[in-house]
Amino acid sequence: MVSRMFRIETEVDKQRTQLLRSRLRETNTAASPALRSLRDTPQDREVPLQVWALHGARELAGGLVGHTWAGWLHVTYLWVDARHRGAGLGSRILAETERIAHEERGCRGSRLETWDFQAPGFYRMHGYEVVCVIPDYPPGIKEYTLTKRLG
Repeated sequence: MVSRMFRIETEVDKQRTQLLRSRLRETNTAASPALRSLRDTPQDREVPLQVWALHGARELAGGLVGHTWAGWLHVTYLWVDARHRGAGLGSRILAETERIAHEERGCRGSRLETWDFQAPGFYRMHGYEVVCVIPDYPPGIKEYTLTKRLG
């Protein structure tokens, strides 16, 4: 039973968010030997990883935005301009990102999320396996989580 002496608020509060994140990190570190061994190592830091494909002098033809953390690559966005799709540019961008993550950052795996109308087939073609499907997220769409072992 929740005590009546607590006040519940719904405001956005950056300071509380940081405090909550810090306390959750402490709790998780105390509960997990794997996280304890990760703390204060170079792999404990989220490091941005971005790969861009430019057409001509400066026109963005495609790119990937992600980060590495704990020996994993997390692909956040991969996009190729419609004029350049089907020519292998997305494959080149993904391959270069995976190479950097594996060879230069020591990543052993990669993970990403994509919707059913986006690119689950593209990622499967590149060795990714579906590990989770969330139906109706958002309504009418399936979200896929895929992973791949690197190296």
